[in-house]
Amino acid sequence: MEAFFRTHRYLVEHTSAPVRRTLMDEIDWSDRLIGIKGTRGVGKTTFLLQYAKENFDVRDHKCLYINMNNFYFQGRGIADFAGEFYHQGGRVLLIDQVFKQPDWSKELRRCYDEHPGLKIVFTGSSVMRLKDENPELNGVVKSYNLRGFSFREFINLMTGNDFRPYTLDEILNNHEHIIKQILPKVSPNRYFQDYIHHGFYPFFQEHRNYSENLLKTMNMMTEVDILLIKQIELKYLTKIKKLFYQLAEEGPKTPNISQLAQSIETSRATVMNYIKYLADARLLNIIYPVGEDFPKKPSKVMLHNSNLMYAIYPIQVEQQDAMETFFVNSLWKDHLVNQSGRENFYTVDGKLKFRICDAEIHNKIRCNSDIIYARYNTEIGKGNQIPLWLLGFLY
Repeated sequence: MEAFFRTHRYLVEHTSAPVRRTLMDEIDWSDRLIGIKGTRGVGKTTFLLQYAKENFDVRDHKCLYINMNNFYFQGRGIADFAGEFYHQGGRVLLIDQVFKQPDWSKELRRCYDEHPGLKIVFTGSSVMRLKDENPELNGVVKSYNLRGFSFREFINLMTGNDFRPYTLDEILNNHEHIIKQILPKVSPNRYFQDYIHHGFYPFFQEHRNYSENLLKTMNMMTEVDILLIKQIELKYLTKIKKLFYQLAEEGPKTPNISQLAQSIETSRATVMNYIKYLADARLLNIIYPVGEDFPKKPSKVMLHNSNLMYAIYPIQVEQQDAMETFFVNSLWKDHLVNQSGRENFYTVDGKLKFRICDAEIHNKIRCNSDIIYARYNTEIGKGNQIPLWLLGFLY
């Protein structure tokens, strides 16, 4: 046990989180079983260690971080280890990559039932369906999603500011006032393209080639997260990767399911399942018409965030596509985004109509009062015309 505490102490002492994630304040930390889901590369490990750093002295053995990558846990279950930790005075166990442990959900339920004074916070893949696929956790686990950096978090990191997030209602009703609070301190356009290119995943701060690092992460999402968690045979990996590349290459559009099925030599139903898995892994976003959902045919499929667009060779990234991808990804956390394939506007929460447009072109076009225009290539807005970058302040 002492070896784990030494590792914990080292990791916590060397953890640096220059931007405090808003999720830290959204979680009800009084719950006894908390799951933090998120795609690879968004900072789940750092998030756990930052929680330990903020709330416990590193010499206090009440809190311990462990990673299921450790081969030690191949021969010992979570529940037995947690019991020993608890009986030695431990009260908060932080478990990273819990899905690497066989029967992890049953083990967590044992911990919950046998040690009422123990709190467990664990991380898992965005592909996991904690309650749907693990009925033993129903009613006992509280699940949260950690996303990549928002544009707001990216600006705070790059400039040292501490801008707060705004709700969509605040932005729509008060954007002109909000902008007046931001522009004297920072020029968003100076940082916006950098964020679109490389600001979503926190590892852009590392001294490594960002695109190569992102490609490695994307491969891990398919090879580990999808195959391991969804228990798909390895022989189907090439089909999933080929499908993903073709969808990325086509850009944001209505997919031709029959053509894709023929291309990767599988059925239409399998193609739809693979697209769903890729969306669960946060590699794609699926847009449906209002009132429809999986397994209906989507009206549009796009990459999950704009950074992915620049990592896939030899795609020529169109600015309009990148801006629409940013829009959908920014609203995805708390809002429902739909689109009919015949319309050039998005419907948000079933009622609000948004059109994404270039301010330099849009100035020559007559506005429709029923549509909200999210405009790029501008820092300011007026009335129903809002600057697109401000939607990056939603979280």
